[in-house]
Amino acid sequence: MPIPDLADPNGVVEQIIDRLGNAPIDYEERVDFIRSRNGSADRWLAAGVILLLHHREAVGSAGGFVLQLIKRSCLVPQPGDLSCPGGMLDRRMDRLLRYLVSSGLTPILQGRPRSLAKARGGKTLDHISLFLTNALREAWEEVRINPLNVRFLGALPSQELYVFSRVIFPVVGLVRKDWTFRPNREVERVIEIPLSALFDRQRYGTLTVEIESPLPFRHEVEPVRNFPCFLYTPPGGREEVLWGATLSIVLKFLAIVFGFTLPEENSNRVIRKFLRPDYATGNHGPSSP
Repeated sequence: MPIPDLADPNGVVEQIIDRLGNAPIDYEERVDFIRSRNGSADRWLAAGVILLLHHREAVGSAGGFVLQLIKRSCLVPQPGDLSCPGGMLDRRMDRLLRYLVSSGLTPILQGRPRSLAKARGGKTLDHISLFLTNALREAWEEVRINPLNVRFLGALPSQELYVFSRVIFPVVGLVRKDWTFRPNREVERVIEIPLSALFDRQRYGTLTVEIESPLPFRHEVEPVRNFPCFLYTPPGGREEVLWGATLSIVLKFLAIVFGFTLPEENSNRVIRKFLRPDYATGNHGPSSP
């Protein structure tokens, strides 16, 4: 598949808005599912995350759209993984803050993205605005991005994180202006991946995950399993591996907006990853940096 034409930033943004705004999402069903598990031994939790897009003006040969992801620190679960900014829903705080986001008094949720979200019905609009608020609050805590510097573009279908009994509700946001990353203790660094790189099929490989010892997951998992992965080396940095729920979110975005699908046969690259006991909990011991 050829790389889509990304040269017109405004055209790309409008395409994202239209295609996300008209694609099916399942927020009502998944919220009802979570509510049905409240008070049971099989309790599920909700989390909002935001896929941040930013367009950088060309400097030399560099420029264009990038995804701004975080690399998780060793102090939190899934250390070393790349993920979208976001985290667990705070029902009281996020419901209060949602009124600021959904009121129209801020530039976050306005224009055609708001109209398309509203056309889905009142309940779905409420869910979208709630998880958008949730994700923006967490993004502020994690990397200090000002929520007013983000424009909502649309929502993606939910993503199940089975081993943690969690449903992720992803939204897509456009970062308006450059900002200074100030990661908190949960974030090792911010990783920027050019959007154009994600259409390069040679960058996809297979990640073989092996569990060294039983992990305290909510559900049993296989000791060895293969996952698709995306491989990217930032300028002057080491190779990063994007996989799991975050890669699934990114691939849903690429499929809905650009019609890109994961190649049936990835490159010959096979990467091995060993999950230590602290993968499910993070390292909170005295040796933590």
